[in-house]
Amino acid sequence: MTDTTQPVLPDALPPAPVSPTVSLPDIVDADTDLAQLLTAFRMLQTQHARVLHHESVVRGLNATDTRFVFFLAAADGDGVTPKQAGEYLELTTGAMTSLVDRLEQRGHLERRPNPQDRRSVLLHLTASGAEVARQIGAVYSDAFREVVAPADRVRLAAAFTGLGDALDRHSRAETAARSAGRSA
Repeated sequence: MTDTTQPVLPDALPPAPVSPTVSLPDIVDADTDLAQLLTAFRMLQTQHARVLHHESVVRGLNATDTRFVFFLAAADGDGVTPKQAGEYLELTTGAMTSLVDRLEQRGHLERRPNPQDRRSVLLHLTASGAEVARQIGAVYSDAFREVVAPADRVRLAAAFTGLGDALDRHSRAETAARSAGRSA
């Protein structure tokens, strides 16, 4: 027998956990603005994880399901291969298959033949999946509208993009360094 009951969520989210005071490296201590920025970023990450979890559970999904729905929504109807999605989500082939099966059974995505490779499929959101992306995206859009002035949005988007690029470069450099150390 399958349990179809939905989890009961409180009307309001509990307060975010408070991390213990941790001394940052000397380079950060010398720059109070940077320390404040790092603290604010950590708190944003915590709130994002909580909102993503809450909004996902309300819809009977988990956070990885929702991240995948947003990834497909960003594909603008072009669809993505399971391999592309697995690389983005950092999932194994088996985990990706389970994720696709789960979202397909819920009616949020569909598999279509890949016109470029007849051995492959493309994954596309259904109207239901697009609605999930719209609803959860609206939570974030409303928060940005509440806090970020229209004149600052392009600059903030550029800063987010730059930060993401810098973190990606760091991650790739670390991976390359580890790989070079193993082959030596």
